[in-house]
Amino acid sequence: MENSTVILGVMSGSSADGLDFALCRYAKQNNSYTYEIIKTGFFEYNTIFKKKLNDAQALSAYNFLKFNKQYGRFIGEQINVFLKDTFKPQFIASHGHTIFHQPDEQVSCQIGDGAFIAAETGISVISDFRNLDTALNGQGAPLVPIGDKLLFSEFDFCLNLGGFANISFEENDKQIAFDICPVNFVLNRLVKNFNVDFDKDGEIGRKGKIKDELLNALNAIPYYHINSPKSLGREYVEQFFYPLLEQFDISLEDKIRTFYKHISVQIATLINKYKKSKILITGGGAHNKFLIENIESETNHKIIIPVNEIIDFKEAIIFGFLGYLRIINEINTLKSVTGASKNSIGGSIFVI
Repeated sequence: MENSTVILGVMSGSSADGLDFALCRYAKQNNSYTYEIIKTGFFEYNTIFKKKLNDAQALSAYNFLKFNKQYGRFIGEQINVFLKDTFKPQFIASHGHTIFHQPDEQVSCQIGDGAFIAAETGISVISDFRNLDTALNGQGAPLVPIGDKLLFSEFDFCLNLGGFANISFEENDKQIAFDICPVNFVLNRLVKNFNVDFDKDGEIGRKGKIKDELLNALNAIPYYHINSPKSLGREYVEQFFYPLLEQFDISLEDKIRTFYKHISVQIATLINKYKKSKILITGGGAHNKFLIENIESETNHKIIIPVNEIIDFKEAIIFGFLGYLRIINEINTLKSVTGASKNSIGGSIFVI
């Protein structure tokens, strides 16, 4: 493609399973945008490193800064491995890993120092995508909807099922997007008691029974009565979801089954308000057959599960695209999504 830019998008999701890589070629022609996937890949965190990420919020200020830089170096090392058998991109666009997300306090922090990624790889890096939006009184999230709007516009809804379920759609000529509810962030924690990292195909959830009292309590959590823009983070889950799940004296299988029902009810409550047809579902939850069955049972909308490369790497593809928009100096963060005072062009650039 003429006048194209090759960018490596790098993403570490809230479920802390590993690093997603999407090497893509981006271009703009006649006010439309295109992307071409060159290569994708995944680096899985080991148990020790997952624990480091999950415990990072408790570090002292000095050790937190130190870990931020070490993690940036680590990301750079894994990028070098990923790029070993291919050519170097012009830029890296790295989301980092979210440790703190309290938008009411204008705080959203993603570790993985971009300067250290650049130094390790010898490639210029765009990172720290959320900071400007939070300074403009926005949530700093979600950021993916600009990519949904410009790269995946053939779908009425884009639903991502990762650590959290988030949705993006257009309403009254405005892009709307927000986190719906926790998904794998809670499910993965619950199934750890069965010595597994995740509930493959929902096999554990299928064994349980729906407990209406717990379901009603989950559906009454205050977040569901807040209008968008809104977003979820670890802190909110720890304050409202985990204590609620712990107070019910029922089997773990029943808790898990009830939480599947809760997810599908919250998603359906939203999308059933609209007379739209096509829903693109991506993220790790799209592989969970039981979860998809639950969502399908609650709605008549047409659910589309794309090829695995899009399921697993759509967010990394879009973060590469956010980097592309940053490089060509175009808006990559929408105030209609985040609630900021204005649209913005987010991302710090480390040129090397």
